[in-house]
Amino acid sequence: MILTVTLNAALDITYRVPALRPHAAHRVTDVTERPGGKGLNVGRVLAALGHDVTVTGFVGGGTGRLIRERLTGVEDALVPVAGPSRRTVAVVDARTGDTTQLNEPGPLVTAAEWAAFLGVYGELVAGAEAVALCGSLPPGVPVGAYAGLVRTARAAGVPVLLDTSGEPLRRGVAARPDIIKPNSDELAELTGSHEPLKATQDARRRGARAVVASLGAEGLVAATDEGRWRAAPLQARLRGNPTGAGDSASAGLLSALAEGLPWPARLTRAVALATATVLSPTAGDFDRTSYEELLGRVGVTTEVTAA
Repeated sequence: MILTVTLNAALDITYRVPALRPHAAHRVTDVTERPGGKGLNVGRVLAALGHDVTVTGFVGGGTGRLIRERLTGVEDALVPVAGPSRRTVAVVDARTGDTTQLNEPGPLVTAAEWAAFLGVYGELVAGAEAVALCGSLPPGVPVGAYAGLVRTARAAGVPVLLDTSGEPLRRGVAARPDIIKPNSDELAELTGSHEPLKATQDARRRGARAVVASLGAEGLVAATDEGRWRAAPLQARLRGNPTGAGDSASAGLLSALAEGLPWPARLTRAVALATATVLSPTAGDFDRTSYEELLGRVGVTTEVTAA
């Protein structure tokens, strides 16, 4: 079983409009709603790849009920809270393909609710083959929460991937997660460097055992104790919606880690999944036909220059 943690789960609502214009009324042509938050997105992709997945984190209120009702393909171990789960609203401009995102902060988590989660998490980690800790922290959760969760997983001998940002990432890195997966902006904020390969090496010195940074259309750059690589599609990506592509990359890395694949194969899977997500007609899903074709069209090169 692979465990994914989403402390700030959401109901993702997507509105599609012919063209988005400020200060104007819009007629929505299509609406979709689905469980969201980075860890739930990762879990959905892992399940589609054939893995047994358990999801945990917090849900509350009417929004939380909708999230639970619409979860499919995964085992639900979400912890209830009194406050309502957040909603995220994405407005897609059909003319340009651009997406405008509005993210609510999430419920206020009490000390008792946090303690209840820690008990559930400790039990689940004991039976997990890998753990993904993903996304933002809701109000009330300690800023060092991910660092503690990383330490719990490591004490149980379970590899852990961390995908967050800001101070929670800085503190989490110091707990020595097996993989962190920031994007280029998050990595620059952590290290102060805007040169991706140098920044990945710096992040490793701060504690991460491996760093895989997302460079958008340019693919991934990775620094590990086994080497440094760049991975990217061999042809330019077609235009599409990048929503969820980073979460698909995390799922690819975690699934390949659980299967014991070497680093080049992990990066190939992550890039193929991320690209297939961009190409999917449904935001956050991956196009399986594209994914299977892309597995043979990802270039992985070794970086030999010193960072």
